[in-house]
Amino acid sequence: MTDTEGWTVRLSAARPLFERAGAAELVADVLRENVIDGSLPPGTRLSEETIGNLLGVSRNTLREAFRLLTHENLLVHELHRGVFVRRLAAADVADIYAMRRVLETAGVRAAATAPPEAVREVGRQVDEGRAAAEAGDWVAVGTANMRFHRAIAALLSSPRVDESMARLLAELRLAFHVMGELRPFHEPYLEGNARIAALLAEGDPERAERELLAYFDAAQAQLLAAYAEHTG
Repeated sequence: MTDTEGWTVRLSAARPLFERAGAAELVADVLRENVIDGSLPPGTRLSEETIGNLLGVSRNTLREAFRLLTHENLLVHELHRGVFVRRLAAADVADIYAMRRVLETAGVRAAATAPPEAVREVGRQVDEGRAAAEAGDWVAVGTANMRFHRAIAALLSSPRVDESMARLLAELRLAFHVMGELRPFHEPYLEGNARIAALLAEGDPERAERELLAYFDAAQAQLLAAYAEHTG
């Protein structure tokens, strides 16, 4: 299945939601999730007619959703050409990681008082990542990685943080496309995720935070090196 077929199938499946509530925010949520799971790569042109038909929503609703996602730096409107999934620059990557360090380290520190099921969710996403790796689905490994980090931030039990993380990770997924081969990029971090989840489950947030910060340093450096090579 191609990327195009993937996202159109997902949008068609989401259509019943809009028969109950045709809000632009809901359209934006569906499109954002398709960015997060890698179905809508940078440079994809978003056709109003195609997406409107798939979701069964009006052009006005769709345009408002595009406006929201443009504000989130996920889409860009090009005059006389249309709306496209945004291509990130190296400066965007550095800024995303700066924000992630703030939100996710706060999540790790909140683990001691977080609901037990929230801590278990972090570990569950490790298992999802490993299962995807065993199946050789490295796009799905990347998606599980996104959800792992969302689960860390969710330890804060803050809807505003959850919303911010969803936006940040959607942007980050756009950066991943510069890596080309996904397995060499994602595979080393599977065990890093497992170590962080284990430390949280054991009640050792200080070591988990150190592991997370080292993880961020390595991943950011790897992405920025790929950007330098890609644009050099």
